[in-house]
Amino acid sequence: MKNTLAENISLARGEKKVDLLLKNGRVINVLSGEIHKAPVAISGNQIIGFGNYRAKKTIDLKGQYLAPGFIDGHVHLESSMVTPVEFARTVLPSGTTTVVCDPHEIANVLGLTGIKYVLASNKNTPLDIFVMLPSCVPATQLETSGANLSSRQLRPLLKHPYVLGLA
Repeated sequence: MKNTLAENISLARGEKKVDLLLKNGRVINVLSGEIHKAPVAISGNQIIGFGNYRAKKTIDLKGQYLAPGFIDGHVHLESSMVTPVEFARTVLPSGTTTVVCDPHEIANVLGLTGIKYVLASNKNTPLDIFVMLPSCVPATQLETSGANLSSRQLRPLLKHPYVLGLA
């Protein structure tokens, strides 16, 4: 569940209880290299703030470390030659929690069906898979592929919550 900005501001001010408070953890700041001891307040799937918040549920981390997940900003899932679920099994243990993929290869073969397959994979894996829609299928007019996609066909996908834009 994603909160509105107004709801997040209210939660950050402490006006309402957050869903989860992670206490006694050590937060790794990957920008400065510092490690901070701070409770982390979470609501839905978003970090609301650091500090003591009223919470519906509290978990004592007993000194465990908290680190942000890595976001791979450009990947071709289909080049891995495995399904998105298998890809997730490989990259999640190394800290990758999110990928932004350009599914132009699968789109060249399967068209919209291939893109929708990648988007649907978010339901089957804890890895967040965002998509940049392929801008040219086929890549050139000299190429023969399994599909031809126009901007008119891609436009409805721009409203999908896991589509970020055009590759």
